[in-house]
Amino acid sequence: MLYAVRSATALNRLLDTLPVFAGDPRVRPVFTLVPGSDFSTDALAALDGAGARTIPWPEAVRGGHDLVVAASPNGPLHELTGPLVLLPHGAGFNKRLPQTSADDSASGLHPRQLLRDGTPLAALHALAHPDQLARLAEKSPAVAERAAVVGDPTLDRMLASRTRRERYRDALGTGGRRLVAVVSTWGPESLLERRPELPRRLIAELPYDACQVALVLHPNVHSELGTFTLRQHLEPAFAAGLLLARPYEEWAAVLGAADCVLTDHGSTALYPAALDRPLIGCHEGGTELIPGSPMAELLSRVPRLTADEPLAAQIDAAVAGHRPGDTSALAAAAFAEQGRSLEHLRTRCYRLLGLEPYPGPVAVRPLPVPRLSGQRPTALAARVEARGETVTVARYPLDGGPHGGHVVAEDGLSTLDEMRTAGLIHRRPRSTSRESDTVWTHVTWTAADWTNHILDTYPGCRTAVAVLAHDHCVFRRREPGGPGGPGGPGEPGPYGHPLLSARITTEVSRGEPRTRTDPAAVLSGVHGWLEENGCPALPATVHCVVGGRRSTVRLTYVADGEEGADAYAEL
Repeated sequence: MLYAVRSATALNRLLDTLPVFAGDPRVRPVFTLVPGSDFSTDALAALDGAGARTIPWPEAVRGGHDLVVAASPNGPLHELTGPLVLLPHGAGFNKRLPQTSADDSASGLHPRQLLRDGTPLAALHALAHPDQLARLAEKSPAVAERAAVVGDPTLDRMLASRTRRERYRDALGTGGRRLVAVVSTWGPESLLERRPELPRRLIAELPYDACQVALVLHPNVHSELGTFTLRQHLEPAFAAGLLLARPYEEWAAVLGAADCVLTDHGSTALYPAALDRPLIGCHEGGTELIPGSPMAELLSRVPRLTADEPLAAQIDAAVAGHRPGDTSALAAAAFAEQGRSLEHLRTRCYRLLGLEPYPGPVAVRPLPVPRLSGQRPTALAARVEARGETVTVARYPLDGGPHGGHVVAEDGLSTLDEMRTAGLIHRRPRSTSRESDTVWTHVTWTAADWTNHILDTYPGCRTAVAVLAHDHCVFRRREPGGPGGPGGPGEPGPYGHPLLSARITTEVSRGEPRTRTDPAAVLSGVHGWLEENGCPALPATVHCVVGGRRSTVRLTYVADGEEGADAYAEL
């Protein structure tokens, strides 16, 4: 059998149907590139990477195929021999065919795409919803006679992967943050073309410890620009923590992990809608979107982003205002036969082959865990608001604009300029991997020596924090002495700065997973509290709210015993 591939988008749809023939030695798949697309380069690279058997187009048209499967009706598919199964290359048929702004025929359902000399192109036109079949029957009854509603294999993979949501978020480094996904289609009416500043603005305005931002782009954008140019255009946002999903499988895993989705009129957003994620519309009008289509109806019912208002408040309102079933009910207009698409496809494809289906059920493949990893900002601006014994901390990437507060730098990650301007510098423990254990020249600091070194080296630093564990830090403040007097627990160190201990306990609601708050963020709250209150009598207790989560910090001087031993912990 032959998979006829026109673009990376079409290839991705075809790969989602592979389980239909899995395990059957009677079926030998080969691939060919359909000529005429500007976006075929990435498809060929993906096929090479997968080790797929490919044949050139002239060989493909010579025939010998018992079945041909394609996910785009464009190109000279009529030159191929063998019955053709045509799959949609997106969800919902929401866009007009290019250069047909006065016609509401959807791309993928237009007669000029589906007929060749008045004859239907495909032996089977697989659709995802009965409404699509009805729309097809209005435009081309002859094609509709060969069409059938089978469902959407891509959605079925996302539905089968719902139990992996926590694993996806772990792989993305989301933690307890809210994952905000930005979805953009391609072309002049896309979000990335009309609002290219939005990803970076989200990174700048959303608190780093409360939100993570991911970008999902149409495969044509990846194909058109290439990875190098795309990353170059988005580099400032990447440096501040933006994630970019790859165009096969990874985008679906990211949307499955998301807490909120901002979208233009591209049909991709129908998938997180089907998973009942809160959506915010960013579409600004144009000629591409067909009125009354599933995507048009969805955008008319979800909140709309207002460009000149703060983004964080709009996202908070959309999430708070979302009710279970709100968006999944709207997406139901695009997806039927949920969870059964591969079974329907297998039955019909084997019928065209004249074979009995291979024994056993067809298994939907869950989406793999994402492999992407975003950059951590090299420094952050921490804004601290103190009210009595409670402080609220919000941290932002430095290049996002003035946020007030103090600069937080990380030893070993931040630049020299960032270290020189930081009010708080922290250091995390070195990796204890086997590889590092075999390096005899490995250099470490004790917490006591490193904190003294930092305050001595960087005069602008007010607090040096050694992060020993998620619930314990030791630190020094640039203020000599303290309660206790010489020889007591508050005795200053060699540089006149006493060593203090911070024990962190994060509150957890019963029945909810435990979420660890970054101890460096908590110590930014302690730093701000001490800046405002001076050096109080210790022990003392401070309550820090970071990313909406409340932690209690017990402050003491490092003394003999267990606390004293921590001063010699290696970093």
